[in-house]
Amino acid sequence: MIYNQPTRQPSTTGRQPYHRPPSFIGLIVLVLALPLTALLGTLDLPTTQSVQATAVIREFTLGLSGQGRPIEVVQVGNGERKLVVVGNTHGGPEANTYYLTWELIDHFRANPDEVPPEVRLYFIPSLNPDGLALGSRFDAAGIDLNRNMNTTFDGCPETDWRTTVYGAYGIISDTGGPFADSQVETRLIRSFLLDASGAIFLHSNAGLVFPAYCEHEPSIAMAQVYAQAAGYLYNRYWPNYMITGGMHDWAASLGIASITPELITATETEFTNNLAGLRAVLAQPEELLPLPADQVEGDVLIPARIWRYWRSHGGESVFGLPLEPAQATPGGLTQTFTHARLQLDESLADTPFLVQPALLGSEQAQLHGTDLPGALPCVDAPGLCPLSTTILFGAFLDYWQRNGGIHVFGAPLSTEFTALTADGHYRTVQYFERAIFAYYPEDGSVRPEPLGWQQMLTEGIQSRWVAPQIR
Repeated sequence: MIYNQPTRQPSTTGRQPYHRPPSFIGLIVLVLALPLTALLGTLDLPTTQSVQATAVIREFTLGLSGQGRPIEVVQVGNGERKLVVVGNTHGGPEANTYYLTWELIDHFRANPDEVPPEVRLYFIPSLNPDGLALGSRFDAAGIDLNRNMNTTFDGCPETDWRTTVYGAYGIISDTGGPFADSQVETRLIRSFLLDASGAIFLHSNAGLVFPAYCEHEPSIAMAQVYAQAAGYLYNRYWPNYMITGGMHDWAASLGIASITPELITATETEFTNNLAGLRAVLAQPEELLPLPADQVEGDVLIPARIWRYWRSHGGESVFGLPLEPAQATPGGLTQTFTHARLQLDESLADTPFLVQPALLGSEQAQLHGTDLPGALPCVDAPGLCPLSTTILFGAFLDYWQRNGGIHVFGAPLSTEFTALTADGHYRTVQYFERAIFAYYPEDGSVRPEPLGWQQMLTEGIQSRWVAPQIR
């Protein structure tokens, strides 16, 4: 995938003209001849507004769609509250949301000072570029991306993800996906919103705005403000049928204020309406865009962004409960859970890798070296080389795919073999870069080995060991 690489030439609209700086001799003359206030005026020092207008606009590619098309992002502003406007999700039938998003981008490029200093504003013109190119509501695999999110932990079972879903005009079809978060596009937006305060998902064409289904006051307040300013009808719920696996419901379950404005028509961009709605939200950042909040699990505090990753990628069933408070690192944070150690790297903000499990599986594999069944040494680097994912099959393949695949567990480092597991039984296991899977035939389940617990135990022993002194 490609990250942080420009895909279009940035617009020059709104940039400040270049001024050649005074020469060194000229500065001396000015110092001698002018009072300080006059000198500062002559030097044309940049104001806060001019700095903001030139320094906080960037364009990058978040990732690639199922067919390899770039998913573009434009950022304006650099405040602590992240607001994301997701344009086209339903492909060709809602192409007007794609064009609307580009019109909004052009406006805020030309007027970056309209983004308050508390906010950094992102636009994704299309999360479904394959559907846009193919003229389809669905992605290239025939999945409705706005029915594919894991909404099973939002407290409202009515919206839980399922394969059979209601789609446009209430048509029922098996387009929710083979499992929740199965599509590359939904996994990208899941990662991108980990640090978000608000999300606006543009659709057409019902002429109304509605918030998340479960009670979430920031979402409800944002929907009311947007609807009133845009001149759209506000509805507490989508009135036509139950939406399952929806992006707005998934986002709100993590504390992200999220709404769905539905344009009136399927052809017009209704730019003036939606610019007014977005301006109204931007005018109340502290009221409508809550900062990500830390959470407590198992009596241990988890920092907000790590908690959101933990929760949205399987929570206790995949990672276990936290074993210790988060620790500061030079680049961010790390926190140990029973099955993994989650690492937050600030340098990877706005990529799918802001939070990742540590390579604890690789560390365990190193203890076995090439004695590990199927392991291959790397030729150009120390350690074992990742193996092709084509060697995965059966229960391990199913668990690996459903719970995040290569981004969560990494590539396999071994084939399946029998080994003694942490519960004292011999079981079928397989090593991965970030995990070890064990198969439990008594109930047919796959469970990760407690690598986080083992790592803490090893580190504790090492820290208490003192080398004998020679006297």
